[in-house]
Amino acid sequence: MSFINFSKKEISFKIVYYGPALCGKTTNVEQIHRTIASQDKGELTMLSTQQDRTLFFDFLPLKSDIIKGFSSKFQIYTVPGQVIYNETRRLVLRNVDGIVFVADSQWSKMEENAESYANLEDNLQKQGMTLEKLPYILQFNKRDLPEVAPAHYMDFMMNQRTMRAPTLEAVARESQGVMESLNLIAKMVLGQFIESNKMQSREMPTEVVTRKDG
Repeated sequence: MSFINFSKKEISFKIVYYGPALCGKTTNVEQIHRTIASQDKGELTMLSTQQDRTLFFDFLPLKSDIIKGFSSKFQIYTVPGQVIYNETRRLVLRNVDGIVFVADSQWSKMEENAESYANLEDNLQKQGMTLEKLPYILQFNKRDLPEVAPAHYMDFMMNQRTMRAPTLEAVARESQGVMESLNLIAKMVLGQFIESNKMQSREMPTEVVTRKDG
């Protein structure tokens, strides 16, 4: 849920990268931090909870000035991939505004993708939320590896809702599809906020997040 600070004229949005273990969630966030302009990013910080002392998730604030009269900021999180840390997953999902589900494209990981996707739906439901009411996208990562499932097969298996999610192919370790995924989910989050709050906006740019020069 977005937070509006009227005194600072600032709106904060929370985007969560979800998916099975080792699918590329952390790699996405690390590549984002390397790619965006230095003036638009905060420090990449590792956090842990008391319950899960060996588990970390990433936090990255990004700024974007889209909504007229307000500065918008994105907080980007990853969730732990292992099922034993499900309580931390739920904690990270609190007040989420948008989700990037990162799926591992390898045939051997299809069951883990399905389990993680079902886990996402379950954790949202327990917080009174559903994917139907949230901006979310599906990122099919690791497209450069051998023995990967065709993108159309993954789309068929994971994207059967009435409101189908946008899909993108990616090779996160080479930064392919990473910024495209971030900009797409950021635009969707901003668009939903503007529509639901009937706020005036500047023209939505092609890229919400500023990249480094060159």
